[in-house]
Amino acid sequence: MINGILNIYKEKGYTSHDVVARLRGIVGQKKIGHTGTLDPDAEGVLPVCLGRATKVCDLLTDKDKTYRAVLLLGRSTDTQDVSGTVLKERDPSGLDEDVVRTCVQSFTGDYDQIPPMYSALKVGGKKLYELAREGKTVERKSRRVMIYDIRIYKTDLPRIWMEVDCSKGTYIRTLCHDIGEKLGTGGCMESLIRTRTGEFELRDSRKLDEVETIVREGRLPEILLPTDHVFLNCRALTVKKNAESAACNGNPLRENQVTLRALPADSKESLPGENCRYRLYDTAGTFIGIFKYDETKRLFRPEKMFLAQ
Repeated sequence: MINGILNIYKEKGYTSHDVVARLRGIVGQKKIGHTGTLDPDAEGVLPVCLGRATKVCDLLTDKDKTYRAVLLLGRSTDTQDVSGTVLKERDPSGLDEDVVRTCVQSFTGDYDQIPPMYSALKVGGKKLYELAREGKTVERKSRRVMIYDIRIYKTDLPRIWMEVDCSKGTYIRTLCHDIGEKLGTGGCMESLIRTRTGEFELRDSRKLDEVETIVREGRLPEILLPTDHVFLNCRALTVKKNAESAACNGNPLRENQVTLRALPADSKESLPGENCRYRLYDTAGTFIGIFKYDETKRLFRPEKMFLAQ
């Protein structure tokens, strides 16, 4: 079985499920999962997990993200993007560019956002977009999201080109809609590219055709990231040889059964460090899992194992 993570560039016209389906055919295995949906008209970074790495899908979905979007003012649609049915059009020609910029920047920080009807969130066991296609609108609770930064890199009203750093669960379509409503002209999203998910960047992503060529040439290991790539912010431990079996079976470990890896020669750090979660490896360098330090019992307890198929 192939285990690892591919940084895929999802192209327009594909759903996230389409990407997974095609990759299953390319690499020849079923155990593959994506890390969060992108609308068919959107494009950009979509980490895809293979084999044992599917255990980190939920962790990658929770990562902060960066998007480049074009906001079109003067038009409101049922989907909050230009693909939807136009609900209302208003003349944005009287807008002042400085006022627009100030309004956009006002959304930086904590932000209560109401998820759009055309989304994959479930209400009463049914996805919102399924209800919307039936002509139904249901009440949705607002969710607190975080807009870390909005960088406007071009304005040519009624269009605004911007880059947004945000928390998980943020809908850029809804952000565009809300900016338009605050300006009094309405607005919708014209285009969207996800440029970052956690540590996965657009510049390192690969289109499906590229991956297919690489696999055909037998070079998949060149672009397949190991599962532990997701946990590089955690300190690394190596379990001692006489405790390997216990570690691989998910048993707690004492401090004297592990050693810190790759510490500088002059480091004075000792176990446990400030980071209470650790990457654990066997003496051959195989990634075993994430262990959390129990200060009360002075033990390292398994939090997520990555050896089992």
